[in-house]
Amino acid sequence: MFRRLALPAALLAAVAVLGAAPATTAAPTAPAAGSVCFWTGAGQHGTSWCYTPPGYTDVPESLHDKAASFRSDTGTAVYAIDWGRDTCYYRLIRAHDLADNWPWGARLDGVSDTTMGCEVG
Repeated sequence: MFRRLALPAALLAAVAVLGAAPATTAAPTAPAAGSVCFWTGAGQHGTSWCYTPPGYTDVPESLHDKAASFRSDTGTAVYAIDWGRDTCYYRLIRAHDLADNWPWGARLDGVSDTTMGCEVG
């Protein structure tokens, strides 16, 4: 009888220890060569998405007007685009630039390798 109870008790103790282990967060990964990555959190944390030139691409909904940081690993400039009511605005992101706390990300709608004819914003 004692052996039957010993195994389930040991199993419950192991599960309790695993459940009490502190959660770990993955370190942010560097963008792939030639891309610019944006994160929802400061310091390149949170949900991320990466853009690789050329062309224009809308950012996903998770980052639309919600990018808090970015890191560029491109050898060329790209442009963050904000579509206004009657016009559009751009913010230059230089090659190998980064921002851990990026206020302009609250305007981010898309990314392009050209200014798209937008005004400086």
